[in-house]
Amino acid sequence: MIRLTLDKYLDQQGITRYELAKRTGIRFQIVDNYYKNRVVRYDSDVLDRICRALACDISDLIEYQP
Repeated sequence: MIRLTLDKYLDQQGITRYELAKRTGIRFQIVDNYYKNRVVRYDSDVLDRICRALACDISDLIEYQP
């Protein structure tokens, strides 16, 4: 199973979902879905914007759980 870890990463960095939405230009609802791991199909553009805004690697945001 693939799991998003955006919630943990944002909490560690002290960044709110609202702040991330502002930095990326992505609607809050979409950021919230990624934060709450409610995404079924991952949008590469959204993930790219998040990684750029947070200056992180994709592996910081996604983990694989067998």
